[in-house]
Amino acid sequence: MLSALGEVFRAHGYEGASLALISEATGLGKGSLYHFFPGGKEQMAAEVLGSIDAWFVTEIYRPLRKASDPRGGIADMFAGVDTYFRSGRRVCLIGVVALGNARDLFADRVKEYFVAWVDALALALRKLGHSPTVARHLAEQAVLEIQGALVLARAVNDRKVFSRALMRSHRRLMLTRPERSQRRSI
Repeated sequence: MLSALGEVFRAHGYEGASLALISEATGLGKGSLYHFFPGGKEQMAAEVLGSIDAWFVTEIYRPLRKASDPRGGIADMFAGVDTYFRSGRRVCLIGVVALGNARDLFADRVKEYFVAWVDALALALRKLGHSPTVARHLAEQAVLEIQGALVLARAVNDRKVFSRALMRSHRRLMLTRPERSQRRSI
């Protein structure tokens, strides 16, 4: 049921996800929806966001943090992101919420999603030898590229935009040398 709810929120945003649309997508009447979600649409959205967070913790953040081979962990992150976002065919619901009027309702959850992602990727990059500051900047740039690629791929109706952006971002992270090895002799 959470998957069906998520797709309604992705397609219509929080504001546009009417109970009629939710009922149609889930096959449940309004009474049944309120039975499962006494807090109404806000609870539905909160639980969907929670399920997304749980997936990212398990499939993206934890592997980045725990990977004995940070390069492998980063490669797995890009593969997982490609799978989750269906190679650019699926918008980021957290991003939809962040940009909509409901942002304040879910501000903590939205912030936690992005901060956790950047933190986990930055940790993997630090394991590769980058300073904390550079690792954070590289991680922020990678997450920004992924999110921006989702928007652009959707805007121009070309999922290859997303695939190319993932490939370039991954390559850039792997080719960026830790700053201590970039020092020049004078």
